[in-house]
Amino acid sequence: MTSSLIRPAVDLELIFPAFNEERRLPSTIEATVDHLAERSWASAIVVVDNDSADGTHDVVERFARSPVPVYAIGCSDHGKGAAVRRGISTSSARYVGFADADCATPIETLDPVMALLAEGHAAVIASRRAPGASYEIEQSALRRCGGWIFRRLARMSLPDIADTQCGFKFFSGPLIREVVGGCHVDGFAFDVEILTRLARHGHRVTEVPVAWCDVPGSTFSARRDGLRSMADLIRISIAR
Repeated sequence: MTSSLIRPAVDLELIFPAFNEERRLPSTIEATVDHLAERSWASAIVVVDNDSADGTHDVVERFARSPVPVYAIGCSDHGKGAAVRRGISTSSARYVGFADADCATPIETLDPVMALLAEGHAAVIASRRAPGASYEIEQSALRRCGGWIFRRLARMSLPDIADTQCGFKFFSGPLIREVVGGCHVDGFAFDVEILTRLARHGHRVTEVPVAWCDVPGSTFSARRDGLRSMADLIRISIAR
């Protein structure tokens, strides 16, 4: 395991923002390493520990001899958006993106994502609502209701994107490093801010359908995070 903000340039860096993910992270990293080790791309995994109170940071030490480098860096600013920006801004990879620690989106989705990036697509994101996508395990009724409201607000900024919140998004490295320098949303609407800035600068966002599974243990709280996310969406829609 290497802990460093300065990392060798690779074709792909995959960022896992992590807050108290000691239990779910090991199997996710293992599956990701197994997949990346069989691909031709030079890859690395970066765990951004978002000020966890458990052993999240220590999990990475188990992969000291991994065939794919696994790094751990810290982020004391709270919020998934802050952690993702920390990982992206310290990356020098040709392509960089992030996925959730619960592995709800199959890691095999990387194959079509990387093919599209290599073709010149600026941003490629997994989608649970694009044609051909499916829910293998559905969310709760409460989460589905909240998701409907969130999507309605997100479409004020991104009317052409069916699913802004699937946690599996990858980008041209130089482009996204420039874009996140102007982003400020730390909460769960950070994806919308990033995608909106890309769209407003004329960059196409490509959606890839996935077979997605809801995995218990999300850190999202409807009571704590819901209203904040809605307010962030409104601010994003009126910002220029």
